Amino acid sequence: MRVTKGAQIVAGTALLALAVAACGGGGSSSGTGSSSSAAGNAGAVRVEIAEPQHDLIPGNTTETSGAEVLNALFVGLVDYDADKKPYNRVAESIESTDSTTWTIKLKDGYKWHNGEPVTAQNFVDSWNFTANGANAQEGNYFFGSIKGYDDLNPGEGKTPTATTLSGLKVVDDKTFTVELKNPFSGFPTMLGYTAFYPLPKAAFESEGKLKADFGGNPIGNGPFKISKPWKRGTDQTISLVRDDNFKEGKAKVDAVDFKIYTDLSTAFNDLRAGNLDIMDQLPPEGIATAKNEFGDRYIEQPSSGIGYIGFPTKNGADYAKNADVRKAISMAIDRKTITETVFSGTRVPADDFISPVVSGYRQGACGEACTYDPAKAKALFDQAGGAKMGTIEIGYNADGGHKEWIEAVANNLRTNLGVEVTPKPVEKFAAILEDLGNKKWSGAFRMAWIMDYPSPENYLRPQFGSGGSSNYSGFASKEFDDLVTQGDAAKTLDEGIKFYQQADDLVLKEMPYIPVYFYQTNGAYSQHVKNVKIDPFERIDLFNVEKA
Repeated sequence: MRVTKGAQIVAGTALLALAVAACGGGGSSSGTGSSSSAAGNAGAVRVEIAEPQHDLIPGNTTETSGAEVLNALFVGLVDYDADKKPYNRVAESIESTDSTTWTIKLKDGYKWHNGEPVTAQNFVDSWNFTANGANAQEGNYFFGSIKGYDDLNPGEGKTPTATTLSGLKVVDDKTFTVELKNPFSGFPTMLGYTAFYPLPKAAFESEGKLKADFGGNPIGNGPFKISKPWKRGTDQTISLVRDDNFKEGKAKVDAVDFKIYTDLSTAFNDLRAGNLDIMDQLPPEGIATAKNEFGDRYIEQPSSGIGYIGFPTKNGADYAKNADVRKAISMAIDRKTITETVFSGTRVPADDFISPVVSGYRQGACGEACTYDPAKAKALFDQAGGAKMGTIEIGYNADGGHKEWIEAVANNLRTNLGVEVTPKPVEKFAAILEDLGNKKWSGAFRMAWIMDYPSPENYLRPQFGSGGSSNYSGFASKEFDDLVTQGDAAKTLDEGIKFYQQADDLVLKEMPYIPVYFYQTNGAYSQHVKNVKIDPFERIDLFNVEKA
């Protein structure tokens, strides 16, 4: 799952948004809100991101900004082609006869940026570290299907009985096996996600502890390597240079600077002025004129993201806990007008928790709850006691270009439900994620999800499963969990879809999140670069970007 920060498209996956949660320049006048940023690389391609939620550690990155950087620093077992189909990358083969025990063989030739070969032990060490609950990694949840996970994560107040996953075994330098708790035919599809990246031996101290400085100065195995240590919260540029020894060949540019912005409009002005080279999502106010302004350098295409209004259903305000109030709020939102007016027709009204770009989406699955009907919304709202529950607060991250559509939603609710609504901007997406994760957020909140891997399961389990990595709503249902597990155990994705859709229906009934719109990619790039491509995961293909 990757949560995503933009009014673009996550958890994320999921996602993020989440996130996911996704970005400035050195001493330039880019207006990023910081004067202490590190200087970038001369002649580098400059890419906009928001500040990553955490340091640059694969297992602790579940939002789009940190993931964009990690996608340049690391490569995993599999990746995804233009049709969203997985293909082997570091993996030579991933095979199983029963969908429970998997044998993974690695290709020769992949090396860490320190020159050491990538081995099976690197994957096992990385996965064990992330899966160990004591390490508090955001991506921990993704290892829940592997045997031994429960021993590492026994629950609050209980002591772990192991330090490694019993389901992981190293056979030799290029081979390891994975034993799952239950059959999961879609397991190989997951393995391109950030949390499954390997970590080098040099990342660890003794006893499997990660070195304190690794997240600011990571050693990767990808086409770019970090050129200077990065300090989160201080440095406004993350600088990478090409690794000329990368197995798949040399990237076409010498260096990449990820510039961290707290305001998309500022970034867009820098793009126009030639002080920034690539934005994967533009601010809403820039979309209407971008096609004419940038011409062939404007990118508009389907994306896998979904934008939501979410609620902390267990520990939030009264209106956040009431399913009928949540449904009434959903029915009071004029999705069509928001997508056509605020986003200049570059979004589509959402009617499911599963994106149209993956198998399993059903047009109109949300039914009445996602159909604009002010009269029915008001009647249900009053019947559920919504008017007595006080002001509705909707939090959103100001670094993602959300002000316009959140205010439009607020106006819908004021007009149609007769309730006070307060939009609450927060400077950074990471701050909202932290408050949600620590159960300190009580009101509604803007959230988004972009797929981590192309499966309907990825839109469901991480966001709504018990203990899900991005379950910020607190939704919990054993029936839901069981249905997703049944979908996993099916021999093929097509067989599993019917179970995933039943789980989807349970969430649509409870509305812990309100799906508002399906994303589209609306990006642009400067005259200084060419061959810029963005995939449905909102990842920029930096390996093939060229200087113009």
